[in-house]
Amino acid sequence: MFTGIIVEVGKVLAVATPGDTRLTIATARSQCTIAIGASIACSGVCLTVVEKGTGFAGDPAVGWFAVDVSGETIKCTAPAQWHAGARLNLEPALKLGDELGGHIVTGHVDGLGEVAAITPEGASRRIDFIAPADLAAYIAAKGSITIDGVSLTVNTVADQPDGRARFSVNIIPHTADVTTLGALVPGAQVNLEIDVLARYLMRMQTAARTA
Repeated sequence: MFTGIIVEVGKVLAVATPGDTRLTIATARSQCTIAIGASIACSGVCLTVVEKGTGFAGDPAVGWFAVDVSGETIKCTAPAQWHAGARLNLEPALKLGDELGGHIVTGHVDGLGEVAAITPEGASRRIDFIAPADLAAYIAAKGSITIDGVSLTVNTVADQPDGRARFSVNIIPHTADVTTLGALVPGAQVNLEIDVLARYLMRMQTAARTA
């Protein structure tokens, strides 16, 4: 379980394919705070730490951890994040007693969104996304959504003729600086996770209609 509050932006140092795809990811976190078997959300994807260490490519100061990514996960998530050099929003799993600063995030990507437009608004920027039709009903103005692992509030939402939804969020300068969202460009794909409460509410409504 996560909150969508990013603790750092890591960088994919290497990609190997011994079976599943293994990513080695640079981190500034102390190695003593990373446990083998722990869950870390990588741009919204919950992955398990399988290895960790310090020193990479001749630089002894680089701390890193490794995760294995299945073919199914790669198929269902934004492809740009699975390459060497990619920047990833990192968040360790929520601990009992931690502050719930964002909203409840599971780390399971529901679908891919696409950046439709980026518009400066004062020092901030408004980013419009297109969400697939199967997620449209779960997105509501003033509701929560996770974009590449970042907990955000939906400002506006408009249903499209083809069943998809166009929604907007506001990115303040701090969020742009400490996450990968500040580097988004029109056409980029992002990982979307809908609000888990919306998911259960839709399920209950569906069950009530068929009862």
